[in-house]
Amino acid sequence: MSFPPSPPPLGISRRPLSRRGALAALLAIPAVGLLTACGGTATAGNLSAERVSFAPLETSVPAGTTITVGDPSIKVALELSGLGKELAGFNVDFANISGGPQTTEAFRANALDVGSVADIPPIHATWTGLDVRIIASAYRQDAVNHPLYELGIAPESGINKLEDLRGKKVAYSPGQAQGALVLRILEKAGLAQDDVKLVELPSNGDAYSSALSSRQVDAAPLGGVQIKRYLAKYGPDGATTLRHGLRDDPGHLYSPTTVLADPAKAAALAKYAEVWGKAQRWVEDHPKEWLEGYYIKDQGLSAADGQYLIDSAGRRDVPTSWTEAIARHQQTIDLLSREQKKPHLNAADLYDTRFEAIAGTAFAAAAQAGTP
Repeated sequence: MSFPPSPPPLGISRRPLSRRGALAALLAIPAVGLLTACGGTATAGNLSAERVSFAPLETSVPAGTTITVGDPSIKVALELSGLGKELAGFNVDFANISGGPQTTEAFRANALDVGSVADIPPIHATWTGLDVRIIASAYRQDAVNHPLYELGIAPESGINKLEDLRGKKVAYSPGQAQGALVLRILEKAGLAQDDVKLVELPSNGDAYSSALSSRQVDAAPLGGVQIKRYLAKYGPDGATTLRHGLRDDPGHLYSPTTVLADPAKAAALAKYAEVWGKAQRWVEDHPKEWLEGYYIKDQGLSAADGQYLIDSAGRRDVPTSWTEAIARHQQTIDLLSREQKKPHLNAADLYDTRFEAIAGTAFAAAAQAGTP
């Protein structure tokens, strides 16, 4: 855990991870290795996640239950908001793990019970033989006008619209959300993979910005503050970005089915999903506190960069029904299955419907009642 030496918020454990050895081994794996593990190839011609029969969720969490959570930003939100006290009665150990490759490897090492990712990691985890389920989802209202990513364009590349990608070098990370977005952008532009040169690069840190500035690639999806920094640094040289006009906003909590089949852990995760929904609302309703406590103090960003991220995110949407989200997820799966030669999956099989309304109901109730 990464809590400071001072007493932790009520309901959140500050003791060391009980699976420290597995976690330490995991964190020693190079990032490229993680990406390779996440993007392994399934051999079956058709693959549908086996439907596990879960018992109904317990109404209370048994004493002594512990869950290990890879959700660093919400950890800070719980501390800032005081919502951590609502997790009293069981132990929540936070691991500094985020993103699909790290989270999936932590699941395999039995070092994590739930992680926070985009929509691609649960798909690739299933393709590589790890049975997982989504237990909470959040999106952006007006998502097309508040994208997570924009397409960074290298100086003098001659790309002014999506169709201009033909014949160009495009950064591509097949096991991550950015890779799926590239395929969706090509589809929208009426281009096939053979119409461009896909350059496989892990999207770690400023790797894509560096690849653009060095002309290793002509285009690459940039996210968050990297958009602002890329334009500020290389805009005078002719660098630009393009809006892709697609939804790229899914954010999920997901867990291995072996964890969800444990009644005590499932009950603890249900309570965590509830508080997670409230925390989503608190972050939206307290932008000044979030800017200072998370972006500046925790992430070390400037006030300008933090405010840029808050403004670009817009308003949140935590639904009580997953019907539309599953349909969109299916479209992504179908595209990846076709373009990456992967087995077919049913998107609905990736969701544990026992949790469907929990986070959204809590999010809505917090808006009505006012979060702490």
